[in-house]
Amino acid sequence: MHQQSLGLTVTQTRDKLIRLLREQPSSDLIPELVTSLEQQQPADLNRDADQLRGIWDLRWSSSKQPWLKQAPWLENLQILDPENGRGRNCLRLAGPLGGLVAIQVDAELQVINEKRVEVRFRRGGWVGPRLGGIHLQLMREVKQSFPAWLDMTVLDEDLRICRGNAGTSFALLRRPTPAAKMDDLWA
Repeated sequence: MHQQSLGLTVTQTRDKLIRLLREQPSSDLIPELVTSLEQQQPADLNRDADQLRGIWDLRWSSSKQPWLKQAPWLENLQILDPENGRGRNCLRLAGPLGGLVAIQVDAELQVINEKRVEVRFRRGGWVGPRLGGIHLQLMREVKQSFPAWLDMTVLDEDLRICRGNAGTSFALLRRPTPAAKMDDLWA
């Protein structure tokens, strides 16, 4: 195995990063671990595109925007289904109140090459609970003049690291989700 700048193997670097993302997402070690893992375990969507599908929990970002920072009271989720060309960002309170209100943005996704996924935001707004079969929501069309994109730099069954078109780095952990539940998310 390759040695990292921190003196760790690829597996050790990955395991340490995942542990910090779960337990200490504000750790100063995360950016160095992210960069190291990007060099040692690069993503290849030609090989691993099926790994994108799932619910991803944003655990760290290089952004200064408060909604892109990890907080124990906030869930920032990305739900990806590139095979069907769709994605969703969902920002909601953590815990039992999370199902009551969320900010949601729906997008069309297209894998462009071995690294890049094109993102075209289509609609966004407030999403509330289901009441008697009706899903309360107030959504509006998103006017996007050009597509955004994400470059996948690390991708495996548990971890996704990507860089956005604005230069922000993101580290996300997969939430275990049965396939049937994934399909229900789009209903």
